[in-house]
Amino acid sequence: MRKSVSFVTLVFILFLSFSSGKSAFAQCDTIAKICNKHVKLPFVSDGQSYRSLLLNDQAAEFQTTFYGGATYRLAGCSGLSDGNLIFTLFDKDRNVLFTNASQKNAPYWDFKVSSTLDCIIEAKLNPASGNSSGCAVILIGFKQ
Repeated sequence: MRKSVSFVTLVFILFLSFSSGKSAFAQCDTIAKICNKHVKLPFVSDGQSYRSLLLNDQAAEFQTTFYGGATYRLAGCSGLSDGNLIFTLFDKDRNVLFTNASQKNAPYWDFKVSSTLDCIIEAKLNPASGNSSGCAVILIGFKQ
C-alpha cells in the first residue's frame, strides 16, 4: 500500500510540474507575440526569441553577436503593456552600452554597429510594475 501512495504522489507532482511549466511557456508565447509589434518593417526579425521566466529580483542573461555595418532594433517585453522590462546591453567586458532604464523603460532601441560585437543582454522585471514574476522576452531585428 505504501508503494502505491508514493507512486500516486509522484505522478501528482509530475502532473503539477508539467502543468505549471506549460502555463509559463504559454505566457511567454503571448508576450512574444505582443513584443513582436516592435519589430516591424523596415526591421526584420533575426528569427530568435530570447525568453526567461523571472521570479522576484532575478535577471536573465542572453548572449548574441551584432555584426558590423548593420542597424539593429532590440525590443524587450514582459507583461501585457510596455515598460515592464528593464534591459541592458553590455559588451563582453560588461561595459554598459545601453540601458532602457535611462529611457523610461522604452520597449525598444535602434542602433548601428560599426564593427562586429559580442554582447550580453540582461533583462529584469521593473520593480515599480508590482509584478513579482513574469516572462522576459527579448527580440532582435535588423534592417535589410
